[in-house]
Amino acid sequence: MTAAHERQTQTRESALVSFPQDFRWGAATSAYQIEGAVDEGGRGRSIWDTFCDTPGAVLGGDTAAEAVDHYHRYAEDVALMAELGLNAYRFSLSWPRIQPSGTGPADQRGLDFYRRLVDELLQAGIEPWITLYHWDLPQALEDKGGWPERDTALRFAEYAALAHEALGDRVRNWMTINEPWCAAYLGYASGEHAPGRREPAAALRAAHHLLLGHGLAVQAMRGRRSGSRIGPAVNLYAISPASEAPEDLDAARRIDGLQNRFFLDALLHGRYPEDLLEDLAPFGFADHVRDGDLQTIGVRNDLLGINYYTRHTVSGRPGEATQAASSPFSAVSPWVGSEHVRFVSRGRPVTGMGWEIDPDGLLEVLSRVHRDYPAVPLYITENGAGYDDVPDPDGSVRDDDRIAYLDAHLRACARAIEAGVPLRGYFTWSLMDNFEWAWGYSKRFGLVYVDYATQRRIPKASARWYAQTIRRGGLPG
Repeated sequence: MTAAHERQTQTRESALVSFPQDFRWGAATSAYQIEGAVDEGGRGRSIWDTFCDTPGAVLGGDTAAEAVDHYHRYAEDVALMAELGLNAYRFSLSWPRIQPSGTGPADQRGLDFYRRLVDELLQAGIEPWITLYHWDLPQALEDKGGWPERDTALRFAEYAALAHEALGDRVRNWMTINEPWCAAYLGYASGEHAPGRREPAAALRAAHHLLLGHGLAVQAMRGRRSGSRIGPAVNLYAISPASEAPEDLDAARRIDGLQNRFFLDALLHGRYPEDLLEDLAPFGFADHVRDGDLQTIGVRNDLLGINYYTRHTVSGRPGEATQAASSPFSAVSPWVGSEHVRFVSRGRPVTGMGWEIDPDGLLEVLSRVHRDYPAVPLYITENGAGYDDVPDPDGSVRDDDRIAYLDAHLRACARAIEAGVPLRGYFTWSLMDNFEWAWGYSKRFGLVYVDYATQRRIPKASARWYAQTIRRGGLPG
């Protein structure tokens, strides 16, 4: 190497926005969105199977009966992960694949599928990260009342113990519940997600029991096997008032309470916010919180997953909402007790979902959790952008907008680490295009394009960009 070349190399390295050597570089998926094979291996029905069969519930009448056929193509998908250089992969278990009716002994056929997947990941040098619940409640439990019933939390703890007993010898990192806000409020208040109920008081009970299920699951898992790292994954947003008007400031307080503080305060402080309890008093929220529940919910976490996509700007004054909805069929507000709040646009660029792009909001969220809550290792367990990707005539998929989105948010992560935030890893959403809940197959979040007619996988430009980022351990300065 010449002296000039050496100086150029040193300059490039010194300009690198680098991440810690032990940083987890991953991608995430969920069972229902990718597996398919809904009638194979003894799997029972989930609330999303029922929801997809409901006319008008999912855009285009799409279902996840086949999804992207990961159940049969998992080895091919793990090979793709290895090509990208991922050192971690976050995926969820299908509760009805392991416990078809949500109770009783595990179906070994379901566990065997996940054993094969875990073994394939380990052989490829990829660390498996398991999420126990990513919204696919067994329909049999919904028939008994679902998450608004306390018994569902008890059943979840039993399922968690079964899965942990079977896979905990090879899997160290476990997420209990994913985005309990969505499961509770989109599922039971607005009806945009399965099970499609519109019962505000039931949604509040569901939110509490999801958190209780988390705490009970942690206790059950630690009681059976030591050495695992366990925590929840919550979807957090930066919240801004549309103005300094008192109505807008109150709207921001309310939405921040329902979206962020409800979950963070319970999980990390073992209490619910007092102002939020006052907002929710008309719905009898506190009536179903029993002695000891918050102590169970506030059990020590080994890690906290944060899912971040955008910022909410809100107003409490009359007018029209201008921010994109969370589903194409949202007609009822999921914001229990704050249905009057409007979500407004600040004119920022948006993704294909209509979500404003605000990487500074990610830094704001990370800094807040670090500042206001007990110390816990943090991981970005979801972050990504949905666009209407279309292959070029040569078959390649150029998604420069997604690259720009990921680049900006990773730079926000780097700034957070530099400021002392204990951020240990980043999982982009998603590894590949898949079934996007009520949006069906109309939105694509993947690094890998999937031709749904043939199930062919095509790495997008963002996949190559992410692989390069991982190889060099950071971003150009």
